[in-house]
Amino acid sequence: MTTDTAARLRALHVPGTPLVLPNAWDAASARAVREAGFPAVATSSAAVARVLGHDDGERTPVAEMMAAVARMARAVEGVPVTADVERGYGLAPAELVERLAEAGAAGCNLEDSLPGSGAMVDPAEQADFLAEVRAAAGDALVINARVDLYLRGPASRQEAVARGRRYLEAGADCVYPIGLADEGEIRALVSELGGPVNVYCRPATPGLARLAELGVARISFGSGLHQASHVFAQELFARIGQGRSPF
Repeated sequence: MTTDTAARLRALHVPGTPLVLPNAWDAASARAVREAGFPAVATSSAAVARVLGHDDGERTPVAEMMAAVARMARAVEGVPVTADVERGYGLAPAELVERLAEAGAAGCNLEDSLPGSGAMVDPAEQADFLAEVRAAAGDALVINARVDLYLRGPASRQEAVARGRRYLEAGADCVYPIGLADEGEIRALVSELGGPVNVYCRPATPGLARLAELGVARISFGSGLHQASHVFAQELFARIGQGRSPF
């Protein structure tokens, strides 16, 4: 992790010309993302957890998660990697930043709900946490601050904006209202937040071109691509089990 690499990643967050991140889960998928021409690689904590034999929700030992991030960073040397590290695996901010630096990450996602229960963290507490991460990292880390309200169902835009603004003031580079899919709400949040917005692309969300028109600065796919790949692999295995060619 270097200031220059983080600066390159940060500069890719352009409202209206978003950074598109097909999330990877291992060295091979990270390399495939790079070979497809994407300027940065993002990891998915849920996908990495499944590949390593764990459940999502900080069930993966931090050493295993950071080792997986490091393998992906080595596989795409020279391309910025942003790591999904859930709520930080219980690490103190300075240690979290140190671990990310050792893994070669130039950015990270940080959630504002508790792993397992999904309960929302007090926004002041989360802002303090983000500020400590920023203080420890300086400019050498791009912080993507998740707002998890929309994972719980219909959410108050006012509360989402208030959380997002607080996180930006604390030093976050981008706000990630994961689960927000309504076009009108995306447009309004982008307008009201006053900072870069990340949208999670899934079947319910507008397409990539429309998200760009709405002013989104970053688009990611979470664990969706890994899940689609896994379903395809299951189909291949089933064909073999039926005595058919998988090809």
